[in-house]
Amino acid sequence: MNRWLVHREVPSPNWNERRLPVSMVVLHYTGMESADAAIARLCDAEAQVSAHYLIDEDGMVVRLVDEAHRAWHAGRSYWRGETDINSASVGIELVNPGHEFGYRPFTDAQMEALVPLLDDIVERHAITPANVVGHSDIAPARKTDPGELFDWDLLARYGLAQPRPKPRMRLIYDNDGAFYLALERFGYDISDRAAAIRAFERRWRPHRITGEIDGQIGALLFELLIARDMGFED
Repeated sequence: MNRWLVHREVPSPNWNERRLPVSMVVLHYTGMESADAAIARLCDAEAQVSAHYLIDEDGMVVRLVDEAHRAWHAGRSYWRGETDINSASVGIELVNPGHEFGYRPFTDAQMEALVPLLDDIVERHAITPANVVGHSDIAPARKTDPGELFDWDLLARYGLAQPRPKPRMRLIYDNDGAFYLALERFGYDISDRAAAIRAFERRWRPHRITGEIDGQIGALLFELLIARDMGFED
């Protein structure tokens, strides 16, 4: 870790030992009314939640848990067959009030701080862009963060996240079961089907979130699976 990327250290007691090598980054919003409130909760032993890093709206990067340790940010979650996401990931919280307290766009300063931090993490751990995910991707029935206003396209331009496909046509699957099978194959937990669709839309079609299958998200999913099968996710 390049020390210049971190401006402040506030050690959280909420961690334990990893059981897996790091292969993912999970991005969150804090969903609280202030940065101070979020840091206090992430460092409260009774809360039993934490993250490795927090990025304030002014771009200040706070380290809470050393990457060598397992922070408690993901909760009950799933991605591409893995259920111990905390062991396999680095968690980054971006200060934002979230949908409960007045969700708003992330600041330029936050994104400008996130890009070099994320670049350093993915390079050191050899993390593929497809494994840089949002909390809603790994816990669709419980979480909506970082939400539809998060600038995934910016990360994709730097090669730090998978780019959004631009399908040329709509695609209707033979039946709903075929779509859900494809969604699960791509990586999502489909136990709550409508929530899984909303999470997919929030990440890949953020301007329209319905929780229902249509030809546009069918085409997006098809393009993503082609990229995965052809080895173009890296």
